[in-house]
Amino acid sequence: MIPRCFLAPVSEALCFRRPSKDRKLSQELEFFMGEFRSTYPTDRFYAKNHMWARTDLELSENGIFRFGFSAYAVRLLQDVYFLEWSHDEGATLSEKQEFGFIESKKAESDLYAPAKGRLIKLNEAVLEDPSLINVDKYENGWLFEMVFAEAPTFLTPDEYLEHLNEVWEVTQKTIKGQVNQ
Repeated sequence: MIPRCFLAPVSEALCFRRPSKDRKLSQELEFFMGEFRSTYPTDRFYAKNHMWARTDLELSENGIFRFGFSAYAVRLLQDVYFLEWSHDEGATLSEKQEFGFIESKKAESDLYAPAKGRLIKLNEAVLEDPSLINVDKYENGWLFEMVFAEAPTFLTPDEYLEHLNEVWEVTQKTIKGQVNQ
């Protein structure tokens, strides 16, 4: 794959590798979480913290990435009903800095920045109706947009599915309360 570079306002050129151009944008990969099928569009990147990262033509001119939860995260969370941001748009965040909070039927969790950068936009629609995360996770249920100070490390869709295969056994034990067995 050929690296693609963006000129970002907060840094020098950011270079990263796009997901494979061999796939159509509408194609999806699938992963089974037990009997539950989860899908992963191939037109975006993924992070090990189970978020997707996408840059569209309208965003890419400024090196902006849009983020949301992957189907894996949404399935584990189940029924998101509360979302709160602790930082405003324009805030500069460090990698892994806490900047929000989410509550769902199954979990409560802090949200962390995927890399060092500036928070450009928060999705007001999910603040008003967090259920968008459950029903439209890859489009209207996006969470936030960031521009990075350094090139972030993302996984391609294939690499993300490999990661899911690696963590699934531990995830199942965690769900069943058998982590130390």
